[in-house]
Amino acid sequence: MTTEEKRRFTARISQANKSELVVIVFEMFDYCIEQAEDGFKSGDLQKAEKYLKSAKGCVSELRGSLDLKYELSYNLHNIYSFVNKQLTASIVKREPVNLDNVKENMGKLCKAFEEVAKQDTSKSVVQNSQQVYAGLTYGKGTLNEVFMDNEAARGFKA
Repeated sequence: MTTEEKRRFTARISQANKSELVVIVFEMFDYCIEQAEDGFKSGDLQKAEKYLKSAKGCVSELRGSLDLKYELSYNLHNIYSFVNKQLTASIVKREPVNLDNVKENMGKLCKAFEEVAKQDTSKSVVQNSQQVYAGLTYGKGTLNEVFMDNEAARGFKA
């Protein structure tokens, strides 16, 4: 993941509520799978393995965020376990194993969680973060991010 991509995800994470965080993890998973597929296509097996392991980390995070009080969580746990097995098989065999199927199913789940996130009006999980504003600047047409309240109460809350 490039520095710019890390910065983009970090800015989104700092402003996200719980539901949006789940969507971001799904998007990170999708990015990792795309990079792994690119690694397989180009013959760069180290790149493929690196991103498959990162994708497994995303699945682990999704699995850990399940609230097992609900029956739906068990269904999601089973899906995440299947995805994890396919990723492990791809690493061991050093070739894509059902990655298209995995990507399609995780994409469907991501869309479902995007709908949930639209309805979630809770506050950001990171309470003491800087506010990020993004917009187009005049001239070059580039996107600049502006951080507000750079110095105000950024330390630990006692």
